[in-house]
Amino acid sequence: MNRVNLAVLWHMHQPQYRDPETGLYVLPWTRLHATKDYYGMVKLFEEFPSLHATFNMVPSLCMQLEEYASGTFNEPWFALAFKKTENLTRDDKSELLGRAFQVNYERLVSRWPRFVELYEWSRPAGGAQALITFTARDWRDLQVLSQLAWMEEEWFTKDPVVSRLANRGKDFAEKDKEALKAKQLELIALVLPAYREAAARGQIEISTTPFYHPILPLLCDSDIARVANPATPIPRRAFRRPEDAREQLRRAKEYHERVFGKKPVGLWPSEGSVSDQALAIAADEGFQWFGTDEGVLGRTLNVGFFRDSSGMPANAEKLYQPWRLQMAGTGITGLFRDHHLSDLVGFVYSRMDSNAAAADLHGRLRHIGETVKGLNPLTVCLFLDGENAWEYYPGNGREFLREFYRRISDDQDFRALTASETIAAAGDVPTTGGIFPASWINANFDVWIGHQEDVTAWDLLWDAREAYAHALEARAKGWSDPVTDAGLAEAQESLLAAEGSDWCWWFGPEHSTANDAEFDALFRKHLTGIYLALGQMAPEELAKPIKRQPERAYQLTPSTFLNVKVDGRDTSYFEWLGAGVFSPEHRGGTMHGRTYYLRELRYGFEEERFVVRVDCFPDRLMELEDPEFRITIGAAQEIVIVVNLERGRMKEFAVEKGRVCLLNPASIAAVAFDRTLELAVRKEHLELKGKSKFPIGVALWHGGLPIDVMPAVGFLEVNLGEENSAWAVETAE
Repeated sequence: MNRVNLAVLWHMHQPQYRDPETGLYVLPWTRLHATKDYYGMVKLFEEFPSLHATFNMVPSLCMQLEEYASGTFNEPWFALAFKKTENLTRDDKSELLGRAFQVNYERLVSRWPRFVELYEWSRPAGGAQALITFTARDWRDLQVLSQLAWMEEEWFTKDPVVSRLANRGKDFAEKDKEALKAKQLELIALVLPAYREAAARGQIEISTTPFYHPILPLLCDSDIARVANPATPIPRRAFRRPEDAREQLRRAKEYHERVFGKKPVGLWPSEGSVSDQALAIAADEGFQWFGTDEGVLGRTLNVGFFRDSSGMPANAEKLYQPWRLQMAGTGITGLFRDHHLSDLVGFVYSRMDSNAAAADLHGRLRHIGETVKGLNPLTVCLFLDGENAWEYYPGNGREFLREFYRRISDDQDFRALTASETIAAAGDVPTTGGIFPASWINANFDVWIGHQEDVTAWDLLWDAREAYAHALEARAKGWSDPVTDAGLAEAQESLLAAEGSDWCWWFGPEHSTANDAEFDALFRKHLTGIYLALGQMAPEELAKPIKRQPERAYQLTPSTFLNVKVDGRDTSYFEWLGAGVFSPEHRGGTMHGRTYYLRELRYGFEEERFVVRVDCFPDRLMELEDPEFRITIGAAQEIVIVVNLERGRMKEFAVEKGRVCLLNPASIAAVAFDRTLELAVRKEHLELKGKSKFPIGVALWHGGLPIDVMPAVGFLEVNLGEENSAWAVETAE
């Protein structure tokens, strides 16, 4: 087996959530991820002293962590979560209902039965009923549980305050809130010192990102987006401010040196976004390496990294090594992440048993080492978000990470290295004279400039940047009423914050959360702050929202009983007319990168059968070698129908009940696959007595991994009762 040098990079990032006008933290995610993720992710490395890795700490995140650690921050959600229950106003309570459940239901809310109970009670009438019926006990428990859900996993077992509150799970007192509040502040204060300590002992390397996380190639020249995608809409006036790109890098360097004690040598360009111009500036500023995605390398070398059924990429020998970008008079070395493996960690392994997932990842890495030949060690890069994936894992992902780290540490064919160590150990590094301008998402810049909402944002940014440029010119030439130094500095700070990538991340169709309006408003406030600092009137356009609120999913409940011929085809237009429908919008949430295979779910009732239809994206499904459907129905004993495809046709199906594979599945269910998947389960096998509803979910598996699920989180609830065009509710005996 060829030696594998494994470079793991965890990217830690939050945008600047502090309102430039009021100083209030509009959103709480920096604090909540500090208490749940940032400390534990680096602390875990103490258990594996031979393991080295890279953590990318974005300055806009660290700056906020410093302010939180100082205790001088002003965050309304923090104040509300720990406010005395007796002093809560009606508006406070509405805010609590809106904020408290913005957390993963399956892994975090469900951890406490009381939290689930409060969630269920809060749903009727959009929370209006809870405003009337919730008692002081309910509100107090909601306050505490909404914060406990965001605590570091280790503290649930090792910290006396957190473990005591978590184990009790309900009936909290005001003194419990005060204790948890103090514990949160204590944990936040430990975060940055933990990273400094790990770096000081040589176990981690800390890299940086341009200060406010801008897309450097677009700051240098927004028209470059057309190179990656000629159809990308671009602003009517190109944004060309390479001097701003340099300023973002310089500030990042200076800040990093102050906080971590040494200048950074490595750069994770925001969203892995690179271009020759941007990297030339980075190299000129002293950065020695950068990281990005395999898609960028593929387009640079004009090769593909298509995977076979085992996940092995074509042209693997080109992917699993660093590349030196050599430009006139300077150069910088690039590390290119394995997109497939990184996405398994980010999106897939959370649906598996933690030990099995870690074994699968380790096995895939060994397969690379056993398959790819060469004189030099292989460089395999796992680069991904270090905070958002874990709430989808059992135990916040700690069991998965611990088992994966153990396997790598114990395997003599692997060395887990920092990015700089990886490059030094790589042997001969090939060179390229240029790099394709793109990001880690689809090897283009469409997320940040590919939609009319994005273009609107860039046009508004262009106007504000021109206002700042004119003020600088007036100052330099001594024109009347020049802006003060303090005004110019304040305007520049707002400008650099507005150049961050996070605002356009939420514009356009790709991403959406419950906080779209806050992100939209923050962007426009940063732009407004530029004009106010310059003593000018802000344009009226900055008062108008940019983001148009999208639908999350199209849903219909059944409206009639059905009569379905289970043949996998559209037998007639009327066959599924009146069925329940769940049709999600296929766009990402906090993280991007999923490939969607499942398009729509339909379901309904016959007199004696429950019927289901699953529509896929046929072109994408055809790319998979022998995938497998798993349809889960949550009856008294969970029933799972497993459908195996072979060469685009159904090979066989099985029925599992209570995790036992049943004999004679055709006596329980009918299944067919042609253009769609259709199935019917006989009523007597579902055992629904005493139930008013039951859950259903669909998963598509490939190569032993769940690669798509519908719904994306949890299950779809199917209501019983004749009023729902369903079977009558049967009382339990």
